[in-house]
Amino acid sequence: MKTSIATVSISGALDAKLRAIAAAGFAGAEIFENDLLSTHLSAREVAALMADLGLACTMFQPFRDLEGLPEPQRQRAFDRLERKFDVMGELGTDLLLVCSSCSAQADGNRERILADLHEAGERAAARGLRIGYEALAWGRHVNDHRDAWGLVRDADQPALGLALDSFHSLSRRIPSSSIGDIRPDKLFIVQVADAPLLEMDHLSWSRHFRCMPGQGEFPLDDWAEAIRRIGYDGYWSLEIFNDRFRAGSASGIALDGYRSLRLLEGGIARPSPAAAALPPRADPLAVDFIEFAASHEEAAQLGAMLRPLGFRPVARHRNKDVTRWAQGPINLVINCEPEGLAHSFDIVHGASVCAIGIALDDVPAALARADFLRIARFEQAVAPDEWPIPSVRGVGGSLIYLVDAATRAEMWAHEFPHPLEEPDTAPLLTGFDHVAQTMQFEEFLSWLLFYVGLFAVSKTPQVEIADPMGLVQSQAIESANHAVRFTLNGSLAHQSLSSRFIQNYFGAGVQHIAFGCDDIFAVADAASAGGLPVLEIPRNYYDDIEARWGLDPGLIERMAARNILYDRDGDAEYFQLYSRAFARRVFFELVERRGYAGYGAANAPIRLAAQARHKPETID
Repeated sequence: MKTSIATVSISGALDAKLRAIAAAGFAGAEIFENDLLSTHLSAREVAALMADLGLACTMFQPFRDLEGLPEPQRQRAFDRLERKFDVMGELGTDLLLVCSSCSAQADGNRERILADLHEAGERAAARGLRIGYEALAWGRHVNDHRDAWGLVRDADQPALGLALDSFHSLSRRIPSSSIGDIRPDKLFIVQVADAPLLEMDHLSWSRHFRCMPGQGEFPLDDWAEAIRRIGYDGYWSLEIFNDRFRAGSASGIALDGYRSLRLLEGGIARPSPAAAALPPRADPLAVDFIEFAASHEEAAQLGAMLRPLGFRPVARHRNKDVTRWAQGPINLVINCEPEGLAHSFDIVHGASVCAIGIALDDVPAALARADFLRIARFEQAVAPDEWPIPSVRGVGGSLIYLVDAATRAEMWAHEFPHPLEEPDTAPLLTGFDHVAQTMQFEEFLSWLLFYVGLFAVSKTPQVEIADPMGLVQSQAIESANHAVRFTLNGSLAHQSLSSRFIQNYFGAGVQHIAFGCDDIFAVADAASAGGLPVLEIPRNYYDDIEARWGLDPGLIERMAARNILYDRDGDAEYFQLYSRAFARRVFFELVERRGYAGYGAANAPIRLAAQARHKPETID
């Protein structure tokens, strides 16, 4: 795949954008006219910079309102076109994007439009240039790529071709099968954008909600495969308009863009025919462990919360000040080492989750996939007698360890040979249910792309959760076996719990860990007997769910006495219990699922309001 990105897709001055684009690995860049107009560099200097960076100038864009105009507006449009041709010569590109007209003065007569496009093509050909004609989704007379293709075909000018943009086609739900009618020699460029499915006007949708492939909900696999089938071999160029990206890091967004095109190349929801040449997405089998960084004092406080939940410190590391806490299949690691990443993490964030281990069948393939997507590996010194576990950088500078599923029992036995306490013979909990990570709103889509790019996971629909102090956006990613679930959360509201977490924590990270169980009432009773502080839920909530769901009054009383929340989807039921926050950062959720697939989003406002009533506290 020949990769390109429009400079409008990322933030900053044009020269900084181009450096970020080159560093991310793109082969080319489209120069957006406003970026050129606002730079201190001349067009020739921009061309020289791109050459130094190894970037092709894939296109100059956009040119608006060319076809169907009356005189004297028509003559002015063609004079303007000639001026843009001059600029293209200085930029070193031969392709200009011409958008279908939105002008109220434009005539929709097809013969007039054909004549104007033919003349534009002739003028471009005389200068050794080309025009890519694009159907804007909100174009006045041409807003469907099928109509744009018919005009390009019938204008029959070699320098006039089609520019095909996924947003303009898929937002209007135009069948991708129609791409099969397009001649590959007349498809001059392919522009790519994903987007959430929204009910709003196409212009606002396009200007604010486009995103990278894999971050939205468009059926891009079908669209891309239709383009491959006709034999297109030109540039695939991102054109993204998104307010979050404009507020983000140019280098980070550019790198996301490169990853997203590679993801599209291999297939987003299903493998493409090109996928055989690419490292496959890693299939996550389980969350093998979660590691906390903590001081000795914090470790003691954390242990006081874990014991009521059935965890026991079962072993110490062979060399390090690291303790394994476990019950059943669940492993928690508390790292009190005085140096290394965990120590640095504790200094910056306080006691918190610094790493998550994901069990995989094929770790080398996962590492190859990470390298292909330019996901940074993390390496630190490992003693000769220690078990090496490869890792990559995750949310907030934490680590994702890639654990070989076939040898993980040997790994635990080797790394933690010094026994401490015997584990409980009757575990309260059955496993990790999900891990909730909170991040800056501007980073939300970036981390979503990280997970769907590296791992074979699916996305749930985005939901908005009402915090008492503002809205929180949340979306989950899930493995096929549902053993690995992450919920991603971000908010623009500065006083929401998500935002306060980031402020107090000094960065993104794990905000809560949910454990599964078979009997939440038994777990609640054991936790209460052990002194676990839980989140108090108001009686009004229980009165409401009794009426809403027609629940047995006895069940309501049992839940209310234990502060257990409830949700239902059809006959499927979901029970939740939340601890208070540990050390102002991480809290725990206990979950019993009875066929329920969601995350209790209906209860999130209740939980958030209950948390808002309490000042964060350290558990003694």
